[in-house]
Amino acid sequence: MVPRIVSALFIFELLGSNSVTDTGLWLCQLVPRCGEQTYNPLEQCCDEGAILPLDQTRLRGPNCTFWPCFQHSCLESLVSQHQTVVRFKVPGVKSNCVSSPITRICVWIRI
Repeated sequence: MVPRIVSALFIFELLGSNSVTDTGLWLCQLVPRCGEQTYNPLEQCCDEGAILPLDQTRLRGPNCTFWPCFQHSCLESLVSQHQTVVRFKVPGVKSNCVSSPITRICVWIRI
């Protein structure tokens, strides 16, 4: 699932309010969303509807780790071996095991 960016622009001007000394234009910024939850993109990412810390890693096969915020893994099988291809996630594009750039290939022998 690709994170949705919900645009919430609330523009208003505070005039003559006794509780606020500085009057002017106030803007709310774009809010990154993952499903129905908001998240901090400096510390987290949205991966298939789940909010994850940027530094989280996952294991795919023996000795093959990847960062789900920045990469995805694609399992491929050959006759005598399994192969995991770790690919970059392209921002704003749904993960694709065919066209995404390859980061590395992890191979292990089937027993």
